[in-house]
Amino acid sequence: MAAKKPSDKAAPSNVSAEELKAYYRDMLLIRRFEEKAGQLYGMGLIGGFCHLYIGQEAVVVGLEATAKDGDSRITTYRDHGHMLACGMDPNGVMAELTGREDGYSKGKGGSMHMFSKEKKFYGGHGIVGANVPLGAGIAFADKYKGNDNVTFTYFGDGAANQGQVYETFNMSALWKLPVIFVIENNQYAMGTSQQRSTSSAEIWERGKAFGIPGEAVDGMDVLAVKSAGETAVKHCREGKGPYILEIKTYRYRGHSMSDPAKYRTREEVQKMRDERDPIEAVRNMLLTGKHASEDDLKAIDKEIKAVVNDSAEFAKDSPEPSLDELWTDIYATEIPQEA
Repeated sequence: MAAKKPSDKAAPSNVSAEELKAYYRDMLLIRRFEEKAGQLYGMGLIGGFCHLYIGQEAVVVGLEATAKDGDSRITTYRDHGHMLACGMDPNGVMAELTGREDGYSKGKGGSMHMFSKEKKFYGGHGIVGANVPLGAGIAFADKYKGNDNVTFTYFGDGAANQGQVYETFNMSALWKLPVIFVIENNQYAMGTSQQRSTSSAEIWERGKAFGIPGEAVDGMDVLAVKSAGETAVKHCREGKGPYILEIKTYRYRGHSMSDPAKYRTREEVQKMRDERDPIEAVRNMLLTGKHASEDDLKAIDKEIKAVVNDSAEFAKDSPEPSLDELWTDIYATEIPQEA
């Protein structure tokens, strides 16, 4: 049977028009923000590494739809979408990307190292797999405090081969930590396909060795992600320990802005865009189900474009950090004097 195109799929009856429009808006914000970030990078306004989330928007939007106040999230370097999905201000995110003092890390963290204590977003991390044990630590704190919060710990198919991931699985299972391990499997890690780098066809099944349940999820379908997320969240909130979601998604751009992505064909990428795009899927649900008109969606598109353009202008107008910032937010607040 041929794969369904986005326009072939109707919205399920248990999803409201407002929910669908919210998912559409949130995914579109991430898409347009990342496109703008790519433009600013090309203009030399963003330096260093920059990893775009284009194509993977349904993953974080679907999971954030299952979160409540008090839940935490931690991820790796493809992180701008996570920031926007959990409610961080686009102005502050773009200012950080451009190294300005109004950014979330005062312009000193850049693309990979932003944090928001208010949104319980504990950062992107540049070391592959290093955020996974940190996510378990955050979950341990919630278990220690006796609340029902959960931690969403995101990592990729490449990081799934790191040893510290399995040390974390073991400890999380032993202590029944309320952590959801989210494997964002975009199929290529940096530039090597999963088929060439991973011995097991289903990465989530590795959790069985530790007694951790899980499942594979269609990451190009925001409603499928949300449904699986609800199962995982319920499992963790009931004190049953960790849960693994292997969310099979696809990035349209290279690993980073410097990656020409010659390890796959243009036809492969275009086929995914044409047949499986997560934003177009929701757009078509809204239109075919008469939940929204073309004018309604144009209004959302216009609103998102204005938000993204404003964030770029805000970033450009924000000053660069002063030299005094070299000595703030570090471990030592004073330099000890020689005796």
